[in-house]
Amino acid sequence: MNSVRSDALEPTARELAGASLREKATRLLPVYGLPLLMLALILLFSILLPDTFPTMLNLRSIIADKAIIALLSLAAMIPMVSGKIDLTVGYGIVLWHILAISLQVNYGVSWPVAVLVVIALSAFVGLLNGLLVEVARIDSFIATLGTGTVLYALALWHTGGEQVVGVLPRGFLALNATRIAHLPITGFYVLGLAFLLWFILEHLPIGRYLYAIGANPKSAALNGIPVQRYTIGAFVASGLLTGVAGVLLASKLRIGQASVGLEYLLPALVGAFLGSTTIKPGRVNVWGTIVGVAILAIGIAGIQQFGGSFWVEPMFNGVTLLIAIGIAGYAQRRRGAAKLRPKSAQS
Repeated sequence: MNSVRSDALEPTARELAGASLREKATRLLPVYGLPLLMLALILLFSILLPDTFPTMLNLRSIIADKAIIALLSLAAMIPMVSGKIDLTVGYGIVLWHILAISLQVNYGVSWPVAVLVVIALSAFVGLLNGLLVEVARIDSFIATLGTGTVLYALALWHTGGEQVVGVLPRGFLALNATRIAHLPITGFYVLGLAFLLWFILEHLPIGRYLYAIGANPKSAALNGIPVQRYTIGAFVASGLLTGVAGVLLASKLRIGQASVGLEYLLPALVGAFLGSTTIKPGRVNVWGTIVGVAILAIGIAGIQQFGGSFWVEPMFNGVTLLIAIGIAGYAQRRRGAAKLRPKSAQS
């Protein structure tokens, strides 16, 4: 059962060839609408807030605050390519950032080993999710919601509801605190990972197979694609990236607490869903996801600098998600209507 359908709706050159200027603009709006909106927001806030928004300090703050969300959005995007949803990106980061710290503070494990243990465990949870979905045939939403709840319960049990605090090695703290060209290194992590995923999904057979599975798993299986293997692999990759995000969150916060992490779930999913409405509308894609996260980051930063209240961020995330779904639905209906016109004309 597919929870998300991945079927590209971007117009082809043939479809645009005989279209009027208005029709071309309508068809291209879902493709380039969000990138243009992102640039418009940057320009608007730079004009309205010239002393605070278009500054290096604000850029560093946005990158530092939203890099974790960007990593989680990319993690959530991978199963979405194959038509599945992974909710453990929000729940898992709670346990993984706590474990990354407690292994060092409470058990004396060196930080490189602690990082490897966390990433290995997160990949194992991804494998478990894949087996539940593909072998046990449980819907991915239900399966990952159950797994995520268990992970959250383990985080509460492990901490006893208290913070995990201790002196952490400089090498571990440098994973997040290092700057390159005066910018947080976490931004370069996101950029490097985005290029890697883009190359894999767009230029390697594994990417074509995952998109084929997301569009129609039965047809993919009939064409010889091992659907089960690739879907499980997508969950493993998602779990692994969630573990990496947990390690970076631990390096950033320097304390572990079960009350931190769940607030990343909605923004991560919003970023991934927004990614399916732009660049390649109807198909989850890497650069669309990055644009989606950037829209959230820029919009929230600008509104907060205007003095927005504490509820502004979740409100903005929810409204943006609804708008994105509306744009995607409109684009799909327009394409469906365009395909039906030639048939009705022939009859």
